[in-house]
Amino acid sequence: MDWDDLRIFLAVARSESLSGAGRRLKIDPATVGRRISRLEEAVAARLFVKSPQGYALTEAGARLIAHAERAEAALEGATEALDGPEGLTGLIRLGAPDGCANYLLPQVLAGICDANPGLEVQVVALPRVFNLSRREADMAVGVSRPEAGRLTVQKLTDYRLHLAASRHYLQRHPITSRADLGGHRFVGYIPDMIFDKELDYLAEIGAPAAALTSNSVSVQLNFLRAGAGVGVGVTGPRSGPSCRGSRGESPSAAAGSKRSAGRSPRSRRRPLPGFPVPGSASRPGRSPRPASGSR
Repeated sequence: MDWDDLRIFLAVARSESLSGAGRRLKIDPATVGRRISRLEEAVAARLFVKSPQGYALTEAGARLIAHAERAEAALEGATEALDGPEGLTGLIRLGAPDGCANYLLPQVLAGICDANPGLEVQVVALPRVFNLSRREADMAVGVSRPEAGRLTVQKLTDYRLHLAASRHYLQRHPITSRADLGGHRFVGYIPDMIFDKELDYLAEIGAPAAALTSNSVSVQLNFLRAGAGVGVGVTGPRSGPSCRGSRGESPSAAAGSKRSAGRSPRSRRRPLPGFPVPGSASRPGRSPRPASGSR
C-alpha cells in the first residue's frame, strides 16, 4: 500500500470531493480519482460511495481511515523529531467561537508566535462547533466537551459569566432585586442559532426572552455599549474589552455562573446570585489558552 495513495484517500475523506482534495493537494481531480481507484484495487474493497452530497466513506473506508490517520500522525511525528527542538513551525488553523476568537486568542497567540517565529496561525471565528475530522480546523476551542469523534480533549480553564450593562443604562433603569429583571430589555443569542447548549443561559436566571439578539458576541457587546439593555458576558482585564459606551461608561457586572472552557461544565452550573451595581466588576479566572481538541 502506497503512503501517497493513503494521503490522497485522507484528503478525499475530509473534503468529500475529488475537486476539493485536488485543491488541497494541488493536483488534478482526475489524478485524485485514478489514485483512489488504485488504492481500492490494492485493498480489494470499495472505499467511497458517490452521492449528490459528495463522496462518503463506505464501511471499509471508515475502517481504513483510522489507520491512515495514525500513519499520517507517525510521519508528522518523525518529521518533527528530525527537525530538532527549534520551536514550532508550519501552519495551524484554530477554530473558536467569535467571542473567544476576538477577545482572547489574539493576545495569547501573539505571545506564542513571538516565541515560535516559524509558526503561522489561522483563526477561524464562527459561531458553531467545528468538525475536526473533516479538517475544518486543526484544533478548536469550545465550551462543551465533544461527545463524538476520535479527539484529544483538554480542559483549559474555568471562567465566569456575569450580568452586564452600561452605567448609563443602569442610571436610567436601576436594578435593585431579582424581581426587577423582568422589566428590563435583554440582549442575547438568536434562539434558533444557539450552537451549544451551554450558551442558553438566560433561562437560568429567569430573565425574559431577549429582545435584541445576534449570533455574534461582538454585536451583543456593542448593544451593551450603546446602553440598549442587559446582557451576559465575561468581565475582567484579560477576558476581553470593557463594555464602554459612547459616553465613556464603564461596565457594571454581577458575579455569575462559573463555567469551563474545553469540557462540559454541567457540574459547575449555578444561577446568577448577584445583580449589577454601577462601577462594580467581578474578576474571572485566567484566560484560556488554545487549544481544545486535535486529531
